[in-house]
Amino acid sequence: MSDIEIRDDRAAGRLEAVAGDGEVVGRIEYFVLESPERAIVPVHTVVEPAHEGKGIAGSLARELYTLAAREGVVVAPLCPYVVKWAERHPDQAPAASPELIRAAKEWLAAHPGRF
Repeated sequence: MSDIEIRDDRAAGRLEAVAGDGEVVGRIEYFVLESPERAIVPVHTVVEPAHEGKGIAGSLARELYTLAAREGVVVAPLCPYVVKWAERHPDQAPAASPELIRAAKEWLAAHPGRF
């Protein structure tokens, strides 16, 4: 995975894994929740089939939590992959409160065309 760069496209709500040739080979799609507190909410993790098994999804999840820590916000994962990754890496992935997870689910339900 040494030739992969991870970029945050905040306007599009995507954390992207970009290969040396510029191809996006993986991504986490997310939104930013403002209330009850500011949080990054990952909804989907996708890795292109030709790049599966190379640690890209895990690197994206790790970078998402690093990004949130730098910004001083919480990650409220709805994406099943990120939930499992966080359970395996509790030292790197602080748990979000049940209230925040509930608010994220409500936001997602209120915006059905977003993802």
